[in-house]
Amino acid sequence: MSSLSGRTERMNIILPMEIDRLMKAASFIEAAHAYETVVAPLHAVPSKVACSSCHLREICLPVGLTAAEFDLIDLRMVAERRKLSRGASLFRAGDRFDAIYAIWTGFFKTFVSSKDGRDQVTGFQMGGELIGLDGIGTGRHQVEAMAIEDSQVCVIPYGELEAVARDVHSLQRQLHKALSREIVRDHGVMLLLGSMHAEERVAAFLLNLAHRLRERGFSASALVLRMSREEIGSYLGLKLETVSRTFSKFQANGLLFVRQRQIQITDPVGLQHLLDSVEA
Repeated sequence: MSSLSGRTERMNIILPMEIDRLMKAASFIEAAHAYETVVAPLHAVPSKVACSSCHLREICLPVGLTAAEFDLIDLRMVAERRKLSRGASLFRAGDRFDAIYAIWTGFFKTFVSSKDGRDQVTGFQMGGELIGLDGIGTGRHQVEAMAIEDSQVCVIPYGELEAVARDVHSLQRQLHKALSREIVRDHGVMLLLGSMHAEERVAAFLLNLAHRLRERGFSASALVLRMSREEIGSYLGLKLETVSRTFSKFQANGLLFVRQRQIQITDPVGLQHLLDSVEA
């Protein structure tokens, strides 16, 4: 009995210590994951969606609004926040358009599928960016949007957005800017596919991704690619082997350090130099 009692006492001491250690480790892992995914953690979703208290408000649609304008859109604009698991579609080509989506956490890709089953990636979107604008013109989505990691989006009914924008002119300007950025992005893709060689395309892709991460307060040199080499190739109009070979060449030339999906840009000036000759 004394032996059993002794073991019980030791367990009463060790178990709380072990639980405390595991909780601290879990907190560290959770924090690291939050940094790695460039988003807030998936849990702790608030019951009420409020643009005014969102950590992405300075880069999302309502950027630059006054406190009174934020109060108005908090009441009227965002209907819900929706979770999507990796591989889930937010909408598909041909679906009726009734809302745009502000990405709160995670990464998405948009793509179109050909009749022979091949997918052509048209873009990658991250936290703070809008998705679904493709459906405004026809009332139907032209592309499919798929989460490439566990993600969350704020659902903004387009009819309500239009109504609020009539009362909040600065919101209307931000919407016009978002549409303008879509046009500029499309022109940029045309430039990539029309006049750049493989190395220039990959350099432009990495520098653009680094710039977008820097805008969100994260490192512009340490990247974790959410998309596969094959998806990058589809977006850039390159074969998988060409993308992999280009990464290897960049590493051999001291421009990058590559470890699977982790990319360290060691010479951003050198990467930019590849593009300067194209833009000159």
